[in-house]
Amino acid sequence: MSGYCDIAIGDPLHGPYHDREYGFPVQDETLLFERLILEINQAGLSWALILRKQEGFRAAYDGFDVDMVASYGEGDVARLLEDERIVRNRLKVNAAIHNARIVQGMRESDGGFAAWIAAHHPLRKPDWVKLFKKTFKFTGGEITGEFLMSIGYLPGAHKDDCPVQVEIAKHGPPWLSVPAAFWFS
Repeated sequence: MSGYCDIAIGDPLHGPYHDREYGFPVQDETLLFERLILEINQAGLSWALILRKQEGFRAAYDGFDVDMVASYGEGDVARLLEDERIVRNRLKVNAAIHNARIVQGMRESDGGFAAWIAAHHPLRKPDWVKLFKKTFKFTGGEITGEFLMSIGYLPGAHKDDCPVQVEIAKHGPPWLSVPAAFWFS
C-alpha cells in the first residue's frame, strides 16, 4: 500500500493533502478537473512541487473552471507558458485545454465528468488507463492511477493502518464497494 503515508503524516506540505484530500471521494467537476490537471503536471516532477504551485495553478487556470479553460486560445497558451507560478510545458498546457473540452462534452453525453467516471466503475487499473488514454490527452498509467486513487476509485491511497483510511471509509469511496478479490486477483 501507499508509502505516501510514511512521508506525509505530520509534514507541513504533504500532510494537509494527505489528511483531507487524497483518497476521499470527489464528485465536483471543478475539483475533478483540478485533480486531473495537477496529476498531469506532476508527470516527471515531484508531488511536492505541484503542492507548492497549487495556488498558482488555480489562479493561472481561472480556478479550474472547465468552461473558462475550454475557451482558451493561443493568447492564453502563451500567457500560461510565461507564468512562473505553474509548470510551463506546452504539452501539459495544451492537454489541460483539450481535456477541459472533453469534460464539457461529458455533460451532455454522460451527465458530467463524475457521472462518466462512475459509469465505468469498477475497472482495474489497466482498463482505466486504456479508457483515459482513449479519452484524454497526456494520461498514462501513473497519471491515471494516481488520479483515480486520489478521488477514491482505486485502492492504495493510504496504508490500511493509516488513520485517514478509517476516515475515508466513512465517506464510502467507490473502490471500497468492490470485493477485495477484484482488485488483487
